[in-house]
Amino acid sequence: MIMAEPQSIFYINEKKTSAGSELAHLLNQCIRSSEKNWDEIVFICIGSDRITGDSLGPLVGHHLSQYHWKNIYIYGTLEHPVHALNLETALAQIKKRHPSALYIAVDASLGSKKHVGFITVGTGPILPGAGVNKELPPVGDIFITGILNMSGAFEHLMLQTTRLSSVIRMADTIVSGIALAFSCCYEKRCLLPDEWPFQPDEERRLCWANDRGFAALSIESSSGIIC
Repeated sequence: MIMAEPQSIFYINEKKTSAGSELAHLLNQCIRSSEKNWDEIVFICIGSDRITGDSLGPLVGHHLSQYHWKNIYIYGTLEHPVHALNLETALAQIKKRHPSALYIAVDASLGSKKHVGFITVGTGPILPGAGVNKELPPVGDIFITGILNMSGAFEHLMLQTTRLSSVIRMADTIVSGIALAFSCCYEKRCLLPDEWPFQPDEERRLCWANDRGFAALSIESSSGIIC
């Protein structure tokens, strides 16, 4: 995925005990800085459950779907992943269902050796598909990525050989940061409209996209992050 002219990007060391809190703070900062008029938040968690290193997005989506927030929607889970082969269809349906939403893209990535194990968060869209030579539309007003391995030659192999424990640990940190961000906002009413209560269990929104193939690869370039 390539960052499409990102307005800002921050790196968080996932190994730090404060990583979740840092992500929550930066995510809130990115949401508040958005100039878009929105009344919903949609997480688009990109990736495939068929490739270990690319399963970060579906893992995050799977765990986020267990939270019960109103007007916050999750697309892309282990059961129903959103990936390179169904992304265009998924985005068309998401935008039709949520035309006035703030879109937050979540994806795995490969990067430089010094950045492996870091989470990135920032404003602006990502461009999935470069890793599989596909031209796909930009995704997200805000992005969150986890750098799970090194970029370079044999990107497919790097994703396939990424340790599952690393992916799970990164997903847990991202989910905890997102949960903290929105839990604090609901309690303090500092981000979302006051009338938004927690979403009842029976009204919880889940994603709809079907699994149709492998997901986009993600690598980091000197000018940004590439998928």
